[in-house]
Amino acid sequence: MGDVFVLAEHRQGELRDITLEMLTKASGIAEELGGETVAVLIGSGVDSFAEKIAGYSDKVLYVDDPLFSDYNSEKYQKVLAELIKQQNPELFMIGHTTQGVDLAPALAVELNMPFVTDVIDVEFVDGKPQPVRQYYQGKVNANFAFKGEPPYLITFREATVEAAEEPFKEGAVEKVESPLKEDIEYRRFVEYLEAEVGDVDITQSEVLIAVGRGVREEKNMALIEELAEAVKGDVCGSRAATDAGWIPADRQVGTSGKTVSPKLYIAVGISGAFQHLAGIKGANTIVAINRDPDAPIFTVADFAIIDDLFKVLPKMTEKLKELQG
Repeated sequence: MGDVFVLAEHRQGELRDITLEMLTKASGIAEELGGETVAVLIGSGVDSFAEKIAGYSDKVLYVDDPLFSDYNSEKYQKVLAELIKQQNPELFMIGHTTQGVDLAPALAVELNMPFVTDVIDVEFVDGKPQPVRQYYQGKVNANFAFKGEPPYLITFREATVEAAEEPFKEGAVEKVESPLKEDIEYRRFVEYLEAEVGDVDITQSEVLIAVGRGVREEKNMALIEELAEAVKGDVCGSRAATDAGWIPADRQVGTSGKTVSPKLYIAVGISGAFQHLAGIKGANTIVAINRDPDAPIFTVADFAIIDDLFKVLPKMTEKLKELQG
């Protein structure tokens, strides 16, 4: 009891960011519970993944079998159900991703596990874990108390926490035998279809320049592009900027767009409606430029520039170019 299990997610030969994010978060949770962080890895030819996540876990339990060369929730469920019965962790974390929302509900039903989805944090009351969810597009946080006894199951939202930059553990790696001995015929993997994306994936950007209604009109986007070039960043924006046609829809940030976690987020002319703020909770450093001192964006900004963006941006860009020689 007290252990926190995390399902490692990978796709097309790459470990997903959500895996290290959850393992980083799980380390603190396990410490509160007096247990260990255990990564669970399922796949085929995943030895390198096992070695990597060992640096973020106290232990790695992995199944390496050709039957798991492609993701299949039915197969994963059979392995995880047996593992949970045997190991009896306090908490099991799965990413709130396309894969996670496919797998987790069926697993919860099979094992009759108390289950909370789309969790952004885990707090403790009287030593017991309480998942935190958001409502009204991020305007309200709610704590949940699990009913019944552990193990408990949650799906954890992507880009909610920042993954540790360097390994901080030396976990033991243990290969476990799969309980699945033959393929499942009634549900098979057919092909992988990649979602169409634009020229930039803002969820992977380290520096983002975000534009809002305060930019006023499309011709002023030249100022934004120049700043983005100076800081070697990508341009994104609020829904207002998307609706105005200044940026493509796949660069919209917020509850109706994407959740981002850059190292630097520069918000230009964005008031900071709660729908937008919900999308930047994972940003490391936020710089906000707005002439309204009461703009909500300043409640989350690390650095606030209260002035006319049309005076600030040219000077900022000029100084950055000067510093770069």
